[in-house]
Order: sequence, then structure tokens, then C-alpha cells
Amino acid sequence: MIRFMEVLVLVAGTNEPSNSNMLADTFIQGMQQDADIKVHKRRLKDMKIDHFSVDYYNPQCKQKEDFCELQNLLQAASGFVIATPIWNFGVPAHLKNFIDRMGSFALDETRSRGTLGGVPFYLVITGGAPLPAWKGLMQKTSSYIAEALKYFGASYVGHHFEGKCTAGRGKFALVVDERPESLNSVRKKGHAFAKVVKTYKETGKAPLQHRAKGKIMRWGESLLKKVT
Repeated sequence: MIRFMEVLVLVAGTNEPSNSNMLADTFIQGMQQDADIKVHKRRLKDMKIDHFSVDYYNPQCKQKEDFCELQNLLQAASGFVIATPIWNFGVPAHLKNFIDRMGSFALDETRSRGTLGGVPFYLVITGGAPLPAWKGLMQKTSSYIAEALKYFGASYVGHHFEGKCTAGRGKFALVVDERPESLNSVRKKGHAFAKVVKTYKETGKAPLQHRAKGKIMRWGESLLKKVT
């Protein structure tokens, strides 16, 4: 009998109020509709995480650093969500830094195999550009986030992109609160993600269609090793 499932929700947006943060809260509402979900939400802007260097591959964690809290939450989670804006064709530096630091525990000692055991993850992304610009360019320039997490052994479930998250040209403001259709869509996606988390909690594996993406990556890596 499953008592509850733990999910880490990491928000990379820094604005107040924040479109990323509001969509993260909406996604959480969807997850909690009919599933026993215990959510741990953290905002990277409120945490101190030193800049990455190879010295941090040492498995001994500085216990006073906020990174250790995130490491413990992620390793205990049955799923995790990242809500982030797109800035200048990429994600905020503090999110990229956290992902770089994850290599200290999400990769084996050879730094070539992930250790996250197929845990499912979802991306909630905001941007100032419209959807066509996301599909045509920004999805490619920010694709390293999902690819890095798959390399770490996590299972990519999907993403939500919310475009035109500005009040006008060069005007940054909360706008998603006036988009009921988008909020409803994000809730539904959160609800669906909770079902994936439940499957992972019960079986130790994400659904096959999500695990297959990671398998394709590992197959490609093994092929490259043979030809180089």
C-alpha cells in the first residue's frame, strides 16, 4: 500500500511575482487532485549553491550548503519537476549550475552512466517569445536541460511551454494569472504526471514510452564509443 509519493519541484524563475512560480503551483494543484503526493517546492533564487568545479565531484557534501538539501530531496523523490523561464535562448545560470553540480551524485564514478534509476521528470517552461519561436529555435537551444537529465538516468515525461509571458515589449510582469485555459492545461498535465509518478513508485520504473527515450540515448552513446 502506497502511503505517499514525494516529488521535488524546483523553480528557477527570479521575478516577483513570477510566471514560472505560478505555473509550478498550478502544476502542483494538478498533481494533488487524486494522488497522495508530498511536494517539496524550492526556489533556486533563495538557495546558496556554489559554482561548479570538478572539486565538487567529491562525494563528500558540505552539509551546510543548500545543494545538499536538494540532493537529498531529489534522491528520495519518486519524481521531480523543473519550472524555469527561458532567458537569452537558455535557462537561468543558477539552474545550469545546479545541473552541473548534480553530476556529483547523478553519475557513477566514471562520469559516464546515470544513477537516477529512471525517476520521471517534467519541465514547465516560460518565455517571452510566442510558440512558433519556441518550436523553431528556443526548444533546440535549451534542449540540453532534458538531455542532461536523461544522461543522469532520469525519464523525460514531457514539457509545457507558455509563451508571450510579458506585459508588452520589454515589460516583465505576471500574466499567466489571466490565462484560465493555460492554467487548466497545466493542472491536467500535473494530474497526468502524478499517474506516471505512481507507476514509478509501484514498479520502480517509469512507463515504457518514457524509459525508451533514455534507452535510445544510451544506445547512441555505446555506438559512438565503438567508432571512436
